[in-house]
Amino acid sequence: MRVALAQIRSSTDPAANLTQVEDFTERAAEAGASLVLFPEATMCRFGVPLAPVAQPLDGPWASAVRAVADRTGVVVVAGMFVPSGDGRVTNTLLATGPGVEARYDKIYLYDAFGFAESKTVAPGREPVVIDVGGSSGPVAVGLTLCYDIRFPELYLELAKRGAELITAHASWGTGPGKLEQWTLLARARAIDTSSVVAAVGQAYPGDEIAKVGPTGVGGSLVASAVGEVLVSAGADPQLLVCDIDLEAARKTRETVAVMSNRAEFTHTGRAQSLE
Repeated sequence: MRVALAQIRSSTDPAANLTQVEDFTERAAEAGASLVLFPEATMCRFGVPLAPVAQPLDGPWASAVRAVADRTGVVVVAGMFVPSGDGRVTNTLLATGPGVEARYDKIYLYDAFGFAESKTVAPGREPVVIDVGGSSGPVAVGLTLCYDIRFPELYLELAKRGAELITAHASWGTGPGKLEQWTLLARARAIDTSSVVAAVGQAYPGDEIAKVGPTGVGGSLVASAVGEVLVSAGADPQLLVCDIDLEAARKTRETVAVMSNRAEFTHTGRAQSLE
């Protein structure tokens, strides 16, 4: 299966960002990819009010992404914001293209490092797996967003639901050690689940924009089921293309066997004092 990761630098203009989606999807199609991944907040970068930008999934922005996917024959997964009904928005992945029409709403919100995403974003509740056509048939692909990558239980649930490729779409914050954490977490989640992890982030936006919130650090990568980095990007906009060896991933899942050997624990409360 050939996958493309579109490490773009989103602006605050959804129309301009849509042009980037069209350009990078066309390039992915020309490279023979069946799936192209865009970052979290592709529709509009963080650092500005999101409610005025948000649109429903049948609105003009999502409809235009669908048209790009249909025209190119590539499944597109891109981050957008959707009205939640309570004054907030959902941080959503739109997945659309041949045989695919789905949404994933970010479950774990980024209330960390001094940023409170939950003030303006309503959480999702349900993990999502889509089926994307590969060269040898449909491939189960699990979807995650940014801060989700710090929670291995979500990745384990996606793997239990059959995901062999798990995607992480981020607008990762900058700061000491943050890029290293992003890389380490993507590799760790791959090892946890014996799955391939394709992690696409926003390109670094420059020092001034980086001050307003988690607006990107670059470092997109694909990690094999044993945690090997197969391809990676620098800080600037770039299209990464990677051929994923699903048979190797399946063999890893059989031989390392962390999924089949995993124990289930029952919570029994605090241990009693022996005094």
